Amino acid sequence: MQLTAPATETATTTRRTGARDANGMAVASFILGLLGLLVLNLFLGPIAIALAGAALWRGTTRKGRAYLGLGLGVADLVVLVTFMEMDNTVSWSF
Repeated sequence: MQLTAPATETATTTRRTGARDANGMAVASFILGLLGLLVLNLFLGPIAIALAGAALWRGTTRKGRAYLGLGLGVADLVVLVTFMEMDNTVSWSF
């Protein structure tokens, strides 16, 4: 009588779920980085950078999206710093 699944099924399921999670992180980093260019770049930029790094570390199959999310997260912070220097404030407005 066997109560647990064989190790091969568990490993395959875990690997598939891990790849799907990494792909989701890559897409989320891209979306948050893109959204961060418009609003809340102080918060969304670092989150996009962290998600992209985690997705790349986990071996996502969507490396392009992860790198775009990483680049957009950095761009969010650059935009924030640029507008802060222009306005001499911690936030920016149009």
